[in-house]
This record gives sequence, structure tokens and C-alpha cells, in this order.
Amino acid sequence: MLKINRDDNRPIWQQLLDQAIHNITTGKWPPGELLLPTRELAQLVGVSRSTIQIVYEELYSRGYTNTSRRGGTRVSDWTYRPPSSASVSPQGPLHPELPALDATVRHLQNWLHGKENTFADIDFSPHEPYLDDHFHKLWRQSFVQASAKSDLTQWAYGSAYGFEPLREQIQRYLSLTRGVHVQIDQIVLTSGAQHSLDLIAQALLQQGDTVSVEDPGFPASWMAMKYRHMKVDPVPVDEHGLQVNCIDPKSKLVFVTPSHQCATGVILSEQRRQQLLHLAAQRPFWIVEDDYDSEYRYRGDPLPTLFSQLPQNTLYMMSFSKMVAPGIRISAIVGPKAAIRQIAQVQELVYRHLPIMEQVTLAHFIEHGYFIRHMRRVRNVYRRRHEAMTKAISATGLGQRFTLSGVETGLHMLLEAEASFDEEAVAIQALKHGVKVYPLSMYCLESNRKGWVLGFAKVDEATIKEGIYRLSEMLL
Repeated sequence: MLKINRDDNRPIWQQLLDQAIHNITTGKWPPGELLLPTRELAQLVGVSRSTIQIVYEELYSRGYTNTSRRGGTRVSDWTYRPPSSASVSPQGPLHPELPALDATVRHLQNWLHGKENTFADIDFSPHEPYLDDHFHKLWRQSFVQASAKSDLTQWAYGSAYGFEPLREQIQRYLSLTRGVHVQIDQIVLTSGAQHSLDLIAQALLQQGDTVSVEDPGFPASWMAMKYRHMKVDPVPVDEHGLQVNCIDPKSKLVFVTPSHQCATGVILSEQRRQQLLHLAAQRPFWIVEDDYDSEYRYRGDPLPTLFSQLPQNTLYMMSFSKMVAPGIRISAIVGPKAAIRQIAQVQELVYRHLPIMEQVTLAHFIEHGYFIRHMRRVRNVYRRRHEAMTKAISATGLGQRFTLSGVETGLHMLLEAEASFDEEAVAIQALKHGVKVYPLSMYCLESNRKGWVLGFAKVDEATIKEGIYRLSEMLL
């Protein structure tokens, strides 16, 4: 018999339905059993007939009962057997072991945060830009003003290429500042450099293709490619940048950071640039040009892009992670129309498109001049901090004991040691002195170069001097 609990907050029909389902699934009401007519059951339970009708309709719609005009309502002819505890796995389905994925993610985390993922008084992180309350105020203004517009079409499914007004602003910005002149259908928006590389691998390469990357270099470049089952060819880097003559002849893609080499900070020399461009056109292969740090150049104007010299072979990557904030997660790939179309197709299939409000806000942020004002401010901040670090390294004598490079552009520089130097031991010892440094080995595939990649963007001048002084006390 079904019963009603007046103290139960659930609706009466829900209480009766749950009891009926329990009776069926536990076998109390066996398959084929005839249920009481709705009028009769309503009288026994003490509810309206319509309540019982709701219960019977739910049982039928869920497949627990069958009904016919002559046969009435019967429990479905099924053989339900509740699983015994012995036959049920407490862990659920087995998942495959992915040692390569585990090792790659661990390397990525160590690269971003250091092997000793602990807080330090002075953190020379090369990955984080300068942010302050003034930036937050400007961003909040853009967010409020952009979201105040009642354009509901923005909230529908958008283009896989990305929000068109934002691509128009990026198009205009690249034309004015980097000499890159393209149409908006040559721009596809992504959620970061790793996302960009993953899309490129899926859209323009095939499993087993050979790709060449700088060594030392940007770890995500080879991690993304290896995860997509590409053969990764590490190419050495010297004081002139990528050693082009060492590129594997079978390479279908070469990843390069020509304006400020990701690890060492050196600039790809003009001779090497021309050599790379000639080789790419001759074979041919894709050049993926990551221009992540070019906005911050302390000697002369920003260097011309490889894309502007060989647009048919080059995919140009830019990111707002360093220019604005990593949390915004907006980047762009610029390239030939056919290649960008194919990348957008993969984006549409796998990711669909980026979240709209970040795109709308960034478009407003650029269009109304906030972005240029922000860049002007942080350039001055970085210039002062860059000068403070170079002077401190020189004054403490670290520049004489170790090789300093990467001082012309970007937000980090390299303090390189001999190959026999135990950089990890120094990193651990530095933490004990309240200083966090980032070993060069985290950027290496086969290279045995040693040293520390020191970022200065998020550390003020006084703290930079103190941190370099503590390092010199340890190392000299």
C-alpha cells in the first residue's frame, strides 16, 4: 500500500511515485502484476483520482508499466536485478594510464611555477606581467560599458573565427604597430598560445609529421606537438638565435620566437632570418612565429615580423597574456586565408568559439584607447625594472661570473652558467633565502645549457635589487 507522509516537503504525487518505483525495482511489485484502477487506489490512499493518474502517467512514460484498454495497467515485463555489492566495482570504469600526459603536465607545471611550488618573498617569475589597480579600473570600465549595450545577437552562437569587432581591432593594431596588413578573415581568436599550437597541429599537420622547435625554447611548443603525436626535432639556439642549418629536412613546421627568444632572450639575427625565410619558401614548410614579447623593446624600434616578409608560409601568433593579463585568455593566429579557414573549422568542431564577454570587453578596451594607455604605462614600468635588474647584476659582479643575455627586449633575461653548474641546487638554496628563480633546464629538450631565467615584470625596483643581491651572496 502506498502511504502519504504529511511532514514530507515533496509533493504528494512525487511521494507516491517514488514509493511505486521502489516497489517495482525491488520486485515487491513483480513483472506483469496488475495495478489497482486509479479510482480505487485514490480512495484507498485518500487522495484525488487526478493525483493517482499523474503517478500512473509518470510510471508509463519512464517504462515501468504498460497499459491497455482491456488489460489495465501492469508492471512491465522486465527482469530487474539490483546489482550485488560483490559485482559492483567501487572505482567505476577503468581509465587508461597516460604516463606521457602525466609527465608532460608535470613538466609544464614545473616550468610555470618552479619545481619547488612554494611562495617566496621575491619571485623572479618570467611568466607574469605587471598588473595594478589602475589596470583593473580601466578593464572594469570597459566591461561595464561594453555589457551595457543591448545587442542580444552577441549572446548567440558566434563565429569560430572569434568576435568580429575584436578581430577588426586586432587587425588595426597589427597594421599600425607591427606592419602586419591582413583581412579579418586571416585572423582566428584562441584562448592562448597552447590552444593556438594545438589547433595548428590538428588543422595543418598529420600524425607522425616532423616539427622543429627551439632548444632551449617555449616548452608548450613541443608539449602540444608531442601530445598530437608529432615527431619533435630540437634545434639548438646560440647567440644569433635558431641555428637554421640544423633544421631537419623533413620538418613540416618550424616554431620560432625571433623577436625575443623564449628562454635565452636573444634576437634572431638578420642573416638567420633570411636563411629561415629562404628555406621555408624552398622546401616548403610552415613557420610559426610567436611574437609574444616584441612590444617591449628597450633599444630601438620593434623588429619587423617574419610574417610581413613571407606571409604565405607564416602563421603569426600574438597573445594578450603578457600585454594585458594571463587571466583574459585571448590570443590570435594570423595567416593565409586558407590555413586560417581550416584552423577555424577545427575550432568550430572541437571548441565552437570563445566566451563572449572577454572578447566584447577586450574589443571595447582597445577601441576606446584604454589598451594603448595601458601599454604606454607598463612600458615605462618595465623600462625602469629592466634597468634596475641589469644594473644590479653588473654591480654585484654576477655579470662577470655568469653570462647575461636577452637584455634588449622582453620581460625576462638569462643569467647563464657553465653546463656543469647545478642550477637546481641553486634554485632550492635561493628559496631558502626567500628568492625564487627559474632554471633554464625547464626550457630544454636535449640541450644541457644551464642558468636561470629571471623575470622582472612583477617585481619593483627595490625588490629586484634586493633579490639580485641575495643571489650574489650565494653564488659569488
